[in-house]
Parts: sequence; structure tokens; C-alpha cells
Amino acid sequence: MKIGILGYGNLGKGIECAIKQNKDCELVAVFTRRDPSTVKILTAGVPVENVKDILNYKDKIDVLVICGGSATDLPEQTPEYAKYFNVIDSFDTHAKVPQHFANVDKAAKESQHTALISCGWDPGLFSLNRLYANCVLPEGNDYTFWGKGVSQGHSDAIRRIKGVKDARQYTVPVESALKAVRACENPELTTRQKHTRECYVVAEDGATAEDLKRIENEIKTMPNYFADYDTTVTFISQEELNKNHKEIPHGGFVIRTGKTGWDKEYNNVIEYSLKLDSNPAFTTSVLVAYARAVYRMSKEGQTGCKTVFDVAPAYLSPLSGEEIRAHLL
Repeated sequence: MKIGILGYGNLGKGIECAIKQNKDCELVAVFTRRDPSTVKILTAGVPVENVKDILNYKDKIDVLVICGGSATDLPEQTPEYAKYFNVIDSFDTHAKVPQHFANVDKAAKESQHTALISCGWDPGLFSLNRLYANCVLPEGNDYTFWGKGVSQGHSDAIRRIKGVKDARQYTVPVESALKAVRACENPELTTRQKHTRECYVVAEDGATAEDLKRIENEIKTMPNYFADYDTTVTFISQEELNKNHKEIPHGGFVIRTGKTGWDKEYNNVIEYSLKLDSNPAFTTSVLVAYARAVYRMSKEGQTGCKTVFDVAPAYLSPLSGEEIRAHLL
């Protein structure tokens, strides 16, 4: 399977590493909006091209992995490149998935290509687990907890505050809420009751006590980010942040609790959890597995946009059906 990478940030680098671990995959080219001469990749002999030259590879790539951001890049890039390639992305703005799906579906069907959107761990693997659990326990409750992990968007929001030099923000599940869910107490939890937010902030040099007080207040009252959570702000040095907070760990839990039995006398808990040293490294490993599915569905003549709900598990594996049944069933 010949793969192209569009965008060489954290996700693009992760795709390159994941390809190395999948022997049936080959990296054909990396495409960038930057000057290609300034982009150094890990794979020897693979060209880095400017994105304006991407159509020169129209017949050389089986699946193009689009590694842009969900806010502005993917809504434009995925439907555009679905006109020319089989594509996959990690679009993660949950509320906008239906519109993104419709746009990509139209482009892919018109060009007879296969596309898959919103692939990763949430949306992605967590979505699958929510679906499976809802089908198995039709009378029950869903709970999703994220963390402990770095929220890159929230960290960026802090860095945009005047007087902030650098920052990392961790989303942390509330242990008492997790315990209540696992005990089948079926609690109704508010946003504040499910997660806390821990912020580690490097202030600009020369910041006064008043500056620190203002920054802390701006963080804790920021709408859509921190105002609805119990938030702690800790000021640290750049050296400490670089030493202790440079990685991008994440993870979380998808839990469904439900009743079975004639009189609903039995409690059940279905739980799926992830603990990740590197969010982008894991997300891209999911993307490469699903790129294999896109390639196989394309060869079968399936066109249009898909999600993880439409992919049979066997399409993800490099093993044959016989091998899967013998060793994994």
C-alpha cells in the first residue's frame, strides 16, 4: 500500500513512524505548504514536495493521509483531495461531523474515490466502543472520561493570554465520578463533576504578582475552556516545563453501564480505556490501520465517505482471514 502524507507536523511525523511498523505499507512522498528544502523527514530516499505539486502523484498513491487541523484545514482539504485520491483524516470536531461527512461524500462519490473521516481514538476507537456497548446494553448510560492528558487546544488558548510565555494544560478525570460510574450508581454528572483542569504556566520575564493574578483569573474565567471546570494554575519556569511537561500524553475511558435480566436484576459494566505516552503517535497508528481498510474498500469498488462504523474489523489487519480466525477468534 503506497501512502502519501499531507502535512508534516506531529501527525505527519507519527504517520511516518507508523508506516515503519507496517510491512505492507510504503511511504511515497510527504507534501508540505512550507519550503520543502526546510522539511527533514526520517525515511531515507522519500521526496518532500510542495503541496502545489501533489497532483503529479495522482496515480502513484493508494491512500493520502491528510494531517491538517480540524478547525480550518480539514474542512477544506479533505473534500478537495478526495477529488483526486483515496483519503483519510482525523477530523475531531464532533458537532460538525455530519456536515464534513456530507462534503467529503459528495466529492468522493463524484470522483469514484474512497474516503474515511474522523479516524483516531476519539472520534474513532472510542466511537466504536460506544456503539458496541449501546447495542449490547440497550438500557444503560454512557460515560466518557478523558485524561489524564495534555489538551493541545487548551494549552494554546492559555499561551494566547497576554504575559504568558508558554503553557501546558492537563485534563484530569475526577476519581470519585469514575468510582460512582463503575459501581453502577448511574450518576448524572455535570461538566465540573467529571473533569478538572491543571494548568502549568510560564509567565513572561519580569511578570509582577499583579500580572500573575490577572493571568490566573483570565484562565479560570475563560468561557468554553475553563469557566465550567475546577481549574488549578501553577506558575513554573521554562526549564521545569521543558523537563517535566514536554511530552503529549493522553488517554481516557469509555464506560457503559446497563441492566440485563427479566427484571433488570443484573448490573453490567463495559469499559474501554487507553493510556498513551504520545497522543499523536497513537492516533496516527490508528490512521494507518484504517488507511489499509480504505485501500481494500477502494479495490472492491466502494466509493464515497465512510467512518469507522462502516469498516469491517478484518479490513484493518494485514493478516489473512484464515490467520485471523486461527489466532484471534
